[in-house]
Amino acid sequence: MKKILVATGGGDCPGLNAVIRGLVKAAKTSGDWEVWGSKEAFNGLMSTPTDLVKLTPKRVAGIHVRGGTIIKTTNKGNPIAYPVPQEDGSVELVDRSQELKQKLEDLNFSAVVNIGGDGSQRISQHLFEQGVPVIGVPKTIDNDLGSTDYTFGFSTAVQIATDCFDKLVTTAESHHRIIIMEVMGRDAGWIALHTAIAGGAEICLIPEIPYSIEKIKKKIDKRYKKGKGFMNIVIAEGAKPLDGEVVGSVAHDAGDPHLKLGGICNSLRFELERMGCQPQIRTTVLGHIQRGGTPVAFDRILATAMGVKAFELVAAGEFGEMVSYQNNKFVSVPLKEAVKANKVVTPDHELVRTARAIGLSFGD
Repeated sequence: MKKILVATGGGDCPGLNAVIRGLVKAAKTSGDWEVWGSKEAFNGLMSTPTDLVKLTPKRVAGIHVRGGTIIKTTNKGNPIAYPVPQEDGSVELVDRSQELKQKLEDLNFSAVVNIGGDGSQRISQHLFEQGVPVIGVPKTIDNDLGSTDYTFGFSTAVQIATDCFDKLVTTAESHHRIIIMEVMGRDAGWIALHTAIAGGAEICLIPEIPYSIEKIKKKIDKRYKKGKGFMNIVIAEGAKPLDGEVVGSVAHDAGDPHLKLGGICNSLRFELERMGCQPQIRTTVLGHIQRGGTPVAFDRILATAMGVKAFELVAAGEFGEMVSYQNNKFVSVPLKEAVKANKVVTPDHELVRTARAIGLSFGD
């Protein structure tokens, strides 16, 4: 039996388990392959002793309806910049990619399937350049990976955000308040844009369109003057005012290079109150609620098909590729192309035009 190692890296995401299940079932059907999981991205492979688990059809039965990942994940398992504690208590980032390659050979793994977002797929590309037979599967609720129309987890995040937004509309109306709801997305406004249109927001603030606080205040005043008496705003965590900066903090965990975004909704509230905004303002940060829970049907199907496609690429020996969903078809693209640029909302995007046509303001 030939062996595949599968890893899930970066943030957790609805649909990860469905990919694993699809991969394992396809491998079982072939009769020639077995699948093993590396716990917490590549940490399971790199640790001593290794922390690997054999993924049998029985072990993955029914997991497609579960959020999270049964093999766990981490954003601190980058083998290119692996955090290694030093004797003086400091941490040094070490490139252990050749060591990873050697371990794969020693354990007789013939292929690696790396499930993750842009950071994980850059790792996939680096490993492929080092001679590791790797296939990438695009995962992120942000939907910001290039070369694929959708990433699994995005639709679930939008559904969760929309459900929460619907609840905030009724409480805003009851109290004549302004409620600002902050959603995830990092540097891409896809979750905010989809949620704002689906929920019927009055204002949507996204990273790609810096906002003017004066124009937001003007929009609020106009709405209250007409007697509507309440307003709901969706803001992406990476949104920023004109000539302003994103709100976030540097991660303190060794090996985690990401800026931890969050809190822009409270900054917006503060600025509006400072400008004399009369209605009461409340804020809600959804945070990791968007990452958890049962994936919606579309994400279960998308993730399952991507798991199967990943196995097909492995079986065909087509390494250095990332699974992609384009024009309702499951194809593959070179990893090098997939990580070339992130997919962000363009100001002339069709959904932006749709939003403007129904009176939704982007604060510009």
